Amino acid sequence: MADYTDAERDTVRNAAFGAIALVSKADPGFLSSFKESLAGSKALAAGPKEITDLLRSGGFPSPPTGDAAAQEQAVLTGLTEAKALLTAKADGSAEAFSGVIMEATQAVADASDGVSPEEQAVIDKVRAALA
Repeated sequence: MADYTDAERDTVRNAAFGAIALVSKADPGFLSSFKESLAGSKALAAGPKEITDLLRSGGFPSPPTGDAAAQEQAVLTGLTEAKALLTAKADGSAEAFSGVIMEATQAVADASDGVSPEEQAVIDKVRAALA
């Protein structure tokens, strides 16, 4: 695994957990949020070792601040930055990261009563941010 600074690890971790939070917020409700958070966390934990090691390093993720639109924009920008950072490391982790994030966001959406149109819209934005 390439060497990462604390700031780089924070960028990757915040983007990953922010993506699953965005999809979860698209389907409000306490029980839904609980099921979805668990599903997203399991999907992130099941990823390739280089990604799970990166996500587990450091402290807790920092949720974005501001209104819903600002939070969404911060997470999507973070995903793009994380992918660029991982691509620059040239260790193959960028594609693994994208795959894990897409699997996790899909797991979140599937966790409670199937994928709603709102959840699909967020997943599409996440996919675009990782492209």
